[in-house]
Amino acid sequence: MIGILALLALVLGAGTANAQSDPDKTYVIATDVTFAPFEFQNEQGDFVGIDMDLLKAISEDQGFRYQVKPLGFNAAVQALQSRQVDGVIAGMSITDERKLVFDFSDPYFDSGVQMAVAKSNDDIESYEDLRGKRVAIKTGTEGAMFAESIKDKYGFTTVTFDDSASMYDDVKTGNSVAVFDDYPVLLYGIAQGNGLKAVGEKEAGNSYGFAVSKGQNAELIEKFNAGLANLRASGQYDKILDTYLGEGAQEAQGGNNFFSLLKDTYPQLLKGLWMTIVLTVVSLAIALVLGLVFGFLRVSHSKFLRAIGVTYVDIFRGTPLLVQAFFIYFGIPAALGFQMPAFTAGVITLSLNAGAYITEIIRGGIQSVDKGQMEASRSLGMNYMASMRKVVLPQAVRTMMPSFVNQAVITLKDTSILSVIGIAELTQTGKIIIARNFESFNMWLIVGIFYFVIIMALTKLSDRLEKRINA
Repeated sequence: MIGILALLALVLGAGTANAQSDPDKTYVIATDVTFAPFEFQNEQGDFVGIDMDLLKAISEDQGFRYQVKPLGFNAAVQALQSRQVDGVIAGMSITDERKLVFDFSDPYFDSGVQMAVAKSNDDIESYEDLRGKRVAIKTGTEGAMFAESIKDKYGFTTVTFDDSASMYDDVKTGNSVAVFDDYPVLLYGIAQGNGLKAVGEKEAGNSYGFAVSKGQNAELIEKFNAGLANLRASGQYDKILDTYLGEGAQEAQGGNNFFSLLKDTYPQLLKGLWMTIVLTVVSLAIALVLGLVFGFLRVSHSKFLRAIGVTYVDIFRGTPLLVQAFFIYFGIPAALGFQMPAFTAGVITLSLNAGAYITEIIRGGIQSVDKGQMEASRSLGMNYMASMRKVVLPQAVRTMMPSFVNQAVITLKDTSILSVIGIAELTQTGKIIIARNFESFNMWLIVGIFYFVIIMALTKLSDRLEKRINA
């Protein structure tokens, strides 16, 4: 099965990782883009923030090219470990544990931790007030590490999120009573209207650094350090920080109602929707081929061929799609030593997963046709494949059509899971927009409407097609 995955990766354009010695190499840098003011996407779709501006200025100073890959913090770290990217800049704290697996640049920002509660909450004023309650944290942040270090002492539990907006929403809705977050991120969010207020004193934290894999890309670290030193000396470093943390930099954008938010964001959402549709169509086309091949194996007279079909179905129906996506995007390239584009990994994941379900749809459809139909066609001199193609399958399609449509809808919705590997489909686009404006309710309502419209259009189209087939 790994051979199938590797073959699909090569067919769909996976690149090798031997370009490291190329002097004209474009470095692939992973980031979070939901960690304002260090990295987020503005209304024009540009990556901005302290980290992004520093990276741009340093690259210009040192004369190297780079490409930003927005993955989210967890996926970015995994991508770096599997050498899918060359570096990570995502407000990443320099810790002794991380130094064992990563090489860090010189520190470029000294962070700290702040606690916050909902604006309407006047009951939580100190850590002692958290006893017996739940606190929200974000994976990999200074706030998360600090909360974990004191939770036993003060008797509270923690719940972990992958992005700041979801963490803040958990507090606003009352599911958690407080949040610990990196102070500049939290204060920026408060100023932008995330519905929280800071309480207590700021705690000291670690410094942020640019990271590469241990023993890899030493020249990139050297360039980053040299560029950072030049920016500090010229005063450009301070200007970048003042842009996002200085006076007037944190002015709230003002609340957006549903229609103004839709008007402002629909170009980005349409791009995300288009990516969702492309992923769905390409994956279903490949899945249909896989389903036909393995579907025939499932009804074969050969025990060996049936065993192959059963193994394929059991593997991809018996494991979560999220695990498959991580395994295909991070695991296989790391094991075999090549790089794979996120789009390629997404298509492979959806194709193999949907193909397993289509295999069972085809098997069930074929077995629903009376055996006498095959026997009659064989008695007329047709071989097995001709009988299957001309007699059995046309009848089976009528039975399979509703299930095909259902699988198409499921696959379209499953594209949202691919946001975890950084594909900017509709759900990921919504997350990126929320990261800069914190309009969670309206934004997710808009995203939901987009999904509803496209799925209803697909359903109505299939209904008409089904009527024509059965006419």
